[in-house]
Amino acid sequence: MKINWYLLLAIFIGGAIGTMIRYGINMQTMFTLYPLGTLIENILGSFLLGVLTRYIFHMKLHEAWKAGLGVGFCGSLTTMSTLAADAFMLAGENSMLGASLYVLLSLFGGLLVAFLGFVMTDALTKRKGAKSRG
Repeated sequence: MKINWYLLLAIFIGGAIGTMIRYGINMQTMFTLYPLGTLIENILGSFLLGVLTRYIFHMKLHEAWKAGLGVGFCGSLTTMSTLAADAFMLAGENSMLGASLYVLLSLFGGLLVAFLGFVMTDALTKRKGAKSRG
């Protein structure tokens, strides 16, 4: 199997940027008693991945861009392992309602904003295509 160095480099760069943004969000929200940073990161990353997924369907992007933005950037911005750890931390603090709300907001909120990003991008790219033809 031949290694595609362009893809690896794109994933590395996207991952580094996503990780730095994730760290910045965590630093801004670390003083809250609720794992707000992880919730924001996962919701934001889900929305951006929905936008990127639909945009990639409409545009001809090089495979390195797809991998760098999707796997690298969105993959490093979002985190399932921290979501799980935060949920157990909340449950351990006898906050089952808080833990349940956190998991539900993370999962269903992430799905909802990914869908919204997909639909919004679809509408914008179709409208842009109609304007350029008209």
